Amino acid sequence: MKKWIMAAGLAAVLTTPALAAPSTWNLDPMHSNAEFRVRHLGISNVQGEFTKITGTVQIDDSDITKSSVSVSIDASSVDTRVSRRDDDLKSPNFFDVAKFPTITFQSTSVAKSGDGLKVTGNLTIHGVTKEVTLEVTGPTAPITAMGGQRRGVSASTKISRKDFGMTADAGMVGDEIAIQIDSEMAAPAPPK
Repeated sequence: MKKWIMAAGLAAVLTTPALAAPSTWNLDPMHSNAEFRVRHLGISNVQGEFTKITGTVQIDDSDITKSSVSVSIDASSVDTRVSRRDDDLKSPNFFDVAKFPTITFQSTSVAKSGDGLKVTGNLTIHGVTKEVTLEVTGPTAPITAMGGQRRGVSASTKISRKDFGMTADAGMVGDEIAIQIDSEMAAPAPPK
């Protein structure tokens, strides 16, 4: 009888779905972007995006609060569809990309929030690190597509640009920046 119970227990462990164990997912740079929106002259919104974003997400589907996120954005990839404005954003007036080439986010905690998640972590922009909380939708359930396993995730937050030492053009450019990140994630290919 004891052997049968041990055998049944071992079988249960061996047949637990792979998603029960933490899994690594890489942001797909071709299907990921970080968008931002800021008020201009107090009368309209200007939008832009960063087109070069990379990162890794550790997902623990058995306890999502044990998951983590690490993202890096190439600050020089800023694109507002106006080259003169992009050059100003890359200058010491704003991102100072020569001195601070990357924007990073490293999570410190993940909490359930309604149907989504709150992911808190350290955001570094312009050499300044502040704690921010992202409102996250996802991750979606994995699907098989494009030769492997893929998932999606969306996140949003608002920050003060002054908090990150970017104060140029006050009055012309608003202080509150709305951020939206949308990403597809791919599981690394198994070793051959």
